[in-house]
Amino acid sequence: MLIVLKESITADQIEEITERVRESGLTPGLVPGASRSAITVTGNTGVVVVPDIEELPGVLRVIRVTKPYRLATLEGTEGKHSVFQIGEAQVGSSNAWFVAGPCSVDEPERLMRTAHKLKEIGAQALRGGAFKPRTNPYAFQGHGEDGLKLLAEARNQTKLPIVTEAMDPSQLDLVEKYADVVQIGARNMQNYSLLKRAGQARIPVLLKRGLSATLDELLNAAEYILAEGNDQVILCERGVRTFGDHCRFMLDVAAIPVLKSLTHLPVIVDPSHPAGTRRLVDPLARAAVAAGADGLIVEVHPEPEHALSDAQQALRFNDVIQLADTARQIASVLNRSFGADASQG
Repeated sequence: MLIVLKESITADQIEEITERVRESGLTPGLVPGASRSAITVTGNTGVVVVPDIEELPGVLRVIRVTKPYRLATLEGTEGKHSVFQIGEAQVGSSNAWFVAGPCSVDEPERLMRTAHKLKEIGAQALRGGAFKPRTNPYAFQGHGEDGLKLLAEARNQTKLPIVTEAMDPSQLDLVEKYADVVQIGARNMQNYSLLKRAGQARIPVLLKRGLSATLDELLNAAEYILAEGNDQVILCERGVRTFGDHCRFMLDVAAIPVLKSLTHLPVIVDPSHPAGTRRLVDPLARAAVAAGADGLIVEVHPEPEHALSDAQQALRFNDVIQLADTARQIASVLNRSFGADASQG
């Protein structure tokens, strides 16, 4: 059960509600939100019943939830999906969010050139890695705070919000200081300490699906963040590992409509990582937009041959211009739009 509270509720009224829950032999949990708070009710495996709870002062409504992810579920929302303001974009709206940038922050001039070009073609946020989780321990692992400072400078010049990854809880303070959205990568989807810390962050969280994670596991990972009070979570499908070797990962296109039927959270797609090669990024991006994705996050580099990571899948400027144009055409068929108006860049 989820008890949604009125914005005007007082501390005494919250105490009265939680005490009524305890009297019923159940456990209340206060979940603060940006606009209004809620109380989760747990404690048994059957139907949760708290007598007359809807009549108590301060209660807006009571939602009977059957899913284990009580806060992420679409149940009880009347089919309404969450929309978050990030920069000038409304993420989760009919305007599909356009995020692009280099896998890793490298040379300052290249980063600024990339940011300005992306702004020009209608990107709504700049992605870039300052902390990089790498399979090989000897591979480049990011510039750390220096990389974050470069991203912040790119934002100052272009007004593009920054999306960047944190790999462990100790990095969250720095990421919050410089960035607008913290990304939790696929390898960390079930890093519960990191999820809990991200739930306490003041900025939205972009949560990527793990390499072998089910949708229930992804949604329960999101629940860890939501349960700590951060209600701005964006889910990202980025491909799963299968028996096939024709691409790096298999983009689970079916996950897009399925997730949107299960959760109110926005669902975006990373077509770069499953592609693993430049020529496949655009077709996968098209499929994602056609399937109803709420946005794309794409790797772009002005000189991929000089990129410090994932060079083979990084799009050149001409490539990403074509991708954005095609995405806009597909989105328009679905009565949606994609990215910002390129003429405003």
